[in-house]
Amino acid sequence: MRHISAKLNIYARRVGNPSIVGNDIERIVLRFVLWSFAVLGILYIVLLGNMVRNIVERRTLETNARTLESEVGNLELTYLSMSNNVDLPFSYSLGFKETKATFTTRKALGYIPEGSVKLAQNNI
Repeated sequence: MRHISAKLNIYARRVGNPSIVGNDIERIVLRFVLWSFAVLGILYIVLLGNMVRNIVERRTLETNARTLESEVGNLELTYLSMSNNVDLPFSYSLGFKETKATFTTRKALGYIPEGSVKLAQNNI
């Protein structure tokens, strides 16, 4: 029993002695944990701020899109009302003229001897 008691006393003195089981490790771990929390807290605030800024910007862009959409609708309405007034006398007053349509024809790509053309015309 004395042997166990002596070992416990030796162990207790070693544990109580800061030079053997130093508090430096505990301080380093505590500082690491606190700095980690600080860095994560700052990162959280930055990310949250970016999200809020993006949400506000998206709402502003949606408002601008609605304004532009209504403006386009008004322009379409103006176009439709003006297109109903366009007719032939109005176009003449603006200087437009009616043209006679001319169409092009494709000539034969192959060689046709002169005699066969006369034969073909005589058969028609």
